[in-house]
Amino acid sequence: MNEEENMNETSEEELEKTREETDIDVDISEQDNKLSEENEKLQKEIADANDKYIRLCAEYDNYRKRTTREKTEAYGDATAKCIQDIIPVLDSFERAMEAETTDSSFKDGMKMIYDQFVQALEKIGVTEMEALGQEFDPNIHNAIKQEESDEYGENTVCQVFQKGYMLGDRVIRHAVVAVTA
Repeated sequence: MNEEENMNETSEEELEKTREETDIDVDISEQDNKLSEENEKLQKEIADANDKYIRLCAEYDNYRKRTTREKTEAYGDATAKCIQDIIPVLDSFERAMEAETTDSSFKDGMKMIYDQFVQALEKIGVTEMEALGQEFDPNIHNAIKQEESDEYGENTVCQVFQKGYMLGDRVIRHAVVAVTA
């Protein structure tokens, strides 16, 4: 019976080992499932953080572009406002130069100051609109009357009452004109 007992003990030992191995396998399998779930959770958190980072970068880039554009527009608006206030002075200068005077050195001095004034405006980007003989464009011309003319074609500026000025592509003051009918 000794052998039988030994076999029973050996079988029981083997059975116990098999149970332990099965328990270990189950434990490992449960740990693998937990690690897999935790890994998925961490990957999702990383993806969310990455998405937030990308959105933040895009938002900052849009902010930077918007503020740059706003600064440029504010500078253009301020310059346009300043030029609008200066243009009447230029008109007065032109009328003063057309006045009759016997002192040629005075007239030459006025002409030099006027030229300097015009050059300063050109450096800023202010240009005079060419209106006389041009086709009427309501975007840059302000027509105050229509005239019959053999010299100019239909819908053409035939007389300029007040010069128009532009700052780059922006109209500072519309040219006041007469248009042929």
